[in-house]
Amino acid sequence: MKQGFTKNFITLLLFFGVIFCQQSNGSSKENSLDSLEPNDKIDYSENRLPDLLKEAKVLLSDAFISDVMNDTLEVVYNLNRIFDLLSEADQYGEMDDEDRDEFDRFEESLVELYTKRFETLDKVDASLTAESMRMDVTSITEPLEVEMGATQFVVVEDRDGHIPLVRNKKVDQFIKYFSTKGRPQFEIWLGRLEVYGPVLSKIIEDNNLPPELLYLAMIESGLNPKAHSKAAATGMWQFIYSTGKIYGLNRNWYIDERRDPEKSTKAAMAYLADLYEDFDNWYLALAAYNAGENRVRRATKLHQTSDFWQLHSLPRETRNYMPYFLAATIMAKNPKEYGFTKKEKAKKPYAYDSVVIEKSADLTVLANAAGSTFKTLQGLNPELRQSATPRESYKLKIPIGTEKKFLKNYNSLPENERFAPQFITHKVRNGESLWYIARKYRVSQSDISAVNKLRNRNVLRIGQKLTIPVPGMKIPQSTRVKMSSNHSKITYKVRRGDTLGHIAEDYSTRASKIRQWNGMKYGQHIFPGQKLTLWVKK
Repeated sequence: MKQGFTKNFITLLLFFGVIFCQQSNGSSKENSLDSLEPNDKIDYSENRLPDLLKEAKVLLSDAFISDVMNDTLEVVYNLNRIFDLLSEADQYGEMDDEDRDEFDRFEESLVELYTKRFETLDKVDASLTAESMRMDVTSITEPLEVEMGATQFVVVEDRDGHIPLVRNKKVDQFIKYFSTKGRPQFEIWLGRLEVYGPVLSKIIEDNNLPPELLYLAMIESGLNPKAHSKAAATGMWQFIYSTGKIYGLNRNWYIDERRDPEKSTKAAMAYLADLYEDFDNWYLALAAYNAGENRVRRATKLHQTSDFWQLHSLPRETRNYMPYFLAATIMAKNPKEYGFTKKEKAKKPYAYDSVVIEKSADLTVLANAAGSTFKTLQGLNPELRQSATPRESYKLKIPIGTEKKFLKNYNSLPENERFAPQFITHKVRNGESLWYIARKYRVSQSDISAVNKLRNRNVLRIGQKLTIPVPGMKIPQSTRVKMSSNHSKITYKVRRGDTLGHIAEDYSTRASKIRQWNGMKYGQHIFPGQKLTLWVKK
């Protein structure tokens, strides 16, 4: 157990005492599922944000406790669930002042804990690493406002078809940071560069764009396909949903193409090409990528210049964005000069065979057919949001050199073992809203709307049949033991890669309850083959 557990736990109680008290000062109306009867009439105009924030706060407390207990997998799982909830909250559109204040307070608390309190994240490829580092660096680097307007810098590289690379005091600050405090993470980024660099560079070259754009993905996400941001941006290139949709990146129950290394890179190149066409200046184009086109246009108009270094009115993060990018690019182009040496065992580049899967199929079954692992298939197909392929035809990436083996093994399986439909049908009853149905099945309203092609979420007909995308494994009938009219006891056998958080989500319960049912203490890890007792609603 970590030293300082008592101190950290007291900090947790004080911290969450504050944020939960903030919530309790609001309406006393209970919004939990347990208080809703199927035939209760629900006001469609009711504000759902407090309920989402309540769940996010519980998950954040679970993440903090898991961090104290060195349960890294649970920390990462709970953080990813929080980001999903924040993304869902963001889809509700405009918030009133009270909701916005509450939302902002929670985000500030989340960032505070993430960047300064969580210790286990230093040991893994955490999804917020790149963004948190950039924000952290922005806050700790010395302010050089005078430098922003200066023209004194050293030209490192300036060639046709390339982004000019320069060094000034600001760039040197970031180089120093990457060489010291930020060194461990920069080493991780360089490792991912070995994996994804070749395929991304080829796409950039095919679009006749500067090769330095490769390093933009480094500072945006650390080249992590599953990276999240507190602004609900996702993927290597940190697309928000609306911008991703404009550039052809789809998101539904099964996939999020913002997480596809190749598709997202093609979309990013199209977006960056448009920005460069607008500004005819790569520094301004990259600033617009960070802050938005309109903000950069206003700054150039205000200061009557297209010189990035003169745009004092840009947000501080954006003013630091170019020096941060320049520092990362200069170092990544010549890592040996800054003391970064390649490890003895080089990482294999991102490469794969592909096979077409006609229906929804379980990734575990597909991995076994390829003689691979669930984790490997997830790594090759990071755009998959579920542990199964989509209902429609899907081109699955499998380890290179395994296509023949896969087809032989997979085609030999009976069809009922090959495919894994993850949908159920729900018949709408009197008083039910889409929000209520979404909460009942632990899925988002947007996913149900997308699957059923609903034009208006607020209009449901009594008797209407909805296709509900439901995550998780089927409960083996042989393991059911009757407890009551509402619950059944099941025995679950832990599989490789499982976490308590994932198991809890699959069976619509909480990790804390699974621990309670099985007499497990916080920090006690599960292992493949372990049998867990679960109580689930019928």
